[in-house]
Amino acid sequence: MYQNILIAIDGSELSGKGVVAGVDLARGSKARVTILTVSEPFPSFDLGHKLGLFRDQAAIDQYDDACRRTAAAVLEKAAGTAAAAGVACETLHVENSRPADGILETAAQRSCDLIVLTSNGRQGFERFVLGSQASRVVQAAETSVLVVR
Repeated sequence: MYQNILIAIDGSELSGKGVVAGVDLARGSKARVTILTVSEPFPSFDLGHKLGLFRDQAAIDQYDDACRRTAAAVLEKAAGTAAAAGVACETLHVENSRPADGILETAAQRSCDLIVLTSNGRQGFERFVLGSQASRVVQAAETSVLVVR
């Protein structure tokens, strides 16, 4: 059925369900699997930051390091879920990108025929933003998308 599945995760409890769903599909169809997480750019709250005038490079470096550590932990856990199900996978961390952009670009670059993601695994404002990211993927994807709730 599917040959190349991209599973997009954010580390939330709900995204763990997305991993299970994607891995089950991959096992049934013997598909290749890429598990992806995307970390957003350092937050810029004012025009000065957006123009690069008031950058605190140490803060940006700390943020990037924290994103890398978090991504490594999230991807390791997801890869463990895949391995326990007998499904080999590749993991990928896309840095400094909006989640929808990172997901769509990776799916296109890797010729994925299915994207698996969750509707929104976070709370409050993050839920609003990331829920809208899932909507962007559904609307803009050139391949099938499975949204897990």
